[in-house]
Amino acid sequence: MVPIKPQHKLNPGTRIKMDAPLWICPSRTWEPMGQRIRRRGRPPLGSLLVMNVPALSVVMPAYNEADNLPDVLSELRGVLDSLGLSWEILVVDDGSTDGTRDVLDRLGEELAGLRQVRLGSNLGKSAALDSGLARARGEVVVLMDADGQDDPAELPTMLAAVDGGLDMVTGSRSANRRDRLVKRSTSRVYNRVTRAATGIDAADMNSGFKMMRSEVATALTVHGELHRYLPVLAAWSGFAVGEVPVTHRSRLHGTTKFGLNRFWRGMMDLLTVKFLTQYTGRPFHLFGGLGLLSGMLGGGLLTWMLIERLSGATIGTRPALVTGVLLCVVAVQLLSFGLLGELISYGNARRKRPPPGREVPVGGDRRLAQLEGE
Repeated sequence: MVPIKPQHKLNPGTRIKMDAPLWICPSRTWEPMGQRIRRRGRPPLGSLLVMNVPALSVVMPAYNEADNLPDVLSELRGVLDSLGLSWEILVVDDGSTDGTRDVLDRLGEELAGLRQVRLGSNLGKSAALDSGLARARGEVVVLMDADGQDDPAELPTMLAAVDGGLDMVTGSRSANRRDRLVKRSTSRVYNRVTRAATGIDAADMNSGFKMMRSEVATALTVHGELHRYLPVLAAWSGFAVGEVPVTHRSRLHGTTKFGLNRFWRGMMDLLTVKFLTQYTGRPFHLFGGLGLLSGMLGGGLLTWMLIERLSGATIGTRPALVTGVLLCVVAVQLLSFGLLGELISYGNARRKRPPPGREVPVGGDRRLAQLEGE
């Protein structure tokens, strides 16, 4: 750590005096030297003085939410200002086809701290979240939907839970969920199956209202439709996860973008998560184990056939002979798959990739065109 003289300014144009020296910390936060850090070596949120890095980043995926965004962002801004922490809002336009782009261009000029990321086509919620998380700079990252169902007034409660020791907090809507009966019923079944399969005790795994430390956001890779399983992925990565009850409201305008097929896709994704959390770093344990089992069964059958042949029996038409040969071939294939999986896993761990989409400056693309014309 590198010491900084206390009389240096933290914000452009503002000079302050500190009673204690400051230190640059790896987490990009400022804290007085000698302050006791009691919770896992991290300072409480209220004590952070951030230099050019917001304390809070709100990532909000939006798809055809032009009618909701003005009200949602206005309410969110009021709550964020009341917290007394620096903040930013990243709205990820997931290929909207309504007036979402124009609304964001206008609000970007009116709302300081608003950033927008634009995806060229509708890639889905997971891709939008992945793009937003890759660009979030805050020490704490909040995930919210743009339909107005998540109440930003719950942010202080969630902040208290994070500051109390949790790395990821999910806002549980189970007590007062304002959705259709079919959606509530399928979600209830989905949560029960997920708890049984993953061992994560969560009443509302699929809630889009979440808060996490920046370390969690950096560690997560959200692809496919795995946004439903962020608590599972975070817990698998070694982070502490939990829930707090929150108020859930009715959608302000428009209709939901998800249908009944989301339930079946969620079940398929559960199998994916189960595989990822157990065998991502060790695929040979799965394929190699199955290969050894297949090889032992095939080898046993072939040994039996060899004994029979030495005893003078005819084995050319015996099903056991064909089955034994087939199991041995499958064993070789499975062992090969396991080794290839290890190579792929190692290569993915080393590979760097840019996040999808692009960040749009304040005023949108038309503003850039005007500047170029000048």
